[in-house]
Amino acid sequence: MTSADEDRSFEIELEIEIEEELTLVESSRPEEAAAEPVGDWLFDPTDAERDEVGLRNLLGAVEKLEGDA
Repeated sequence: MTSADEDRSFEIELEIEIEEELTLVESSRPEEAAAEPVGDWLFDPTDAERDEVGLRNLLGAVEKLEGDA
C-alpha cells in the first residue's frame, strides 16, 4: 500500500469515527437535558453542545482534506 493509499484509508476511518461520535452526541439530546433540574443531569448540556461543534469542525476539516486529495 502506498503512502497516499494509507493516508486516504486513515482519512476514511477518521471520518467514520467522527460521524459515530456525532451520532452519540446528537442522541444525548442536550437541549432536553438543559430543561431538567441541574441535579438530574447525567452530563452538562453545554459540554455536549461544545463537543458537537468541535466534532462538526473536525469533520469539515477531514472532508476538506479528502476533497484536496
